[in-house]
Amino acid sequence: MPSSKILAEKQALVASLAEQIKGAAAGVLVKYEGITVEDDTKLRAALRAAGVAYSVKKNSMIGRACEEAGYGDMKQYLTGMNGIAVSASDPIAAAKIMKEYADKIDTFEIKAGFVDGELLDANGVIALAEIPGKDVLIARLLGSMMGPLNGFARCLQAIIDKQGEETPAEA
Repeated sequence: MPSSKILAEKQALVASLAEQIKGAAAGVLVKYEGITVEDDTKLRAALRAAGVAYSVKKNSMIGRACEEAGYGDMKQYLTGMNGIAVSASDPIAAAKIMKEYADKIDTFEIKAGFVDGELLDANGVIALAEIPGKDVLIARLLGSMMGPLNGFARCLQAIIDKQGEETPAEA
């Protein structure tokens, strides 16, 4: 039986992780096996740069935290060594980075995730990762709005140019 001090520390870790998950825009659960120290360092640096919290914890701790956060169904994916990446603001960042590393490393795989209160399987997380980033989506939106405006401006300019040619020149 663990001492009360150790039990309190574990409960605090679970509560902290549960709060992270509750306040997150999205999260991804991955199989954390067969990754080299070099790849792990690069992965963690990329996640930090994107504002994603990443940790490798015991399955029982992740399971309890997910249950407290309302994602109890995620427990079915908790076998083997797992890591969880939680993004507080960007719902796509964690999925994109984890998919990138899952493509590079054969033994590193996406198991499940969540976004906006919905539990996603591996295919759902991969689909989420393939969505363009916020900056790209904004650029596309502005581009689609500017196209008709540019056409309208050219049309007006053509009318002005044509009218300018028809007026007699003053001597």
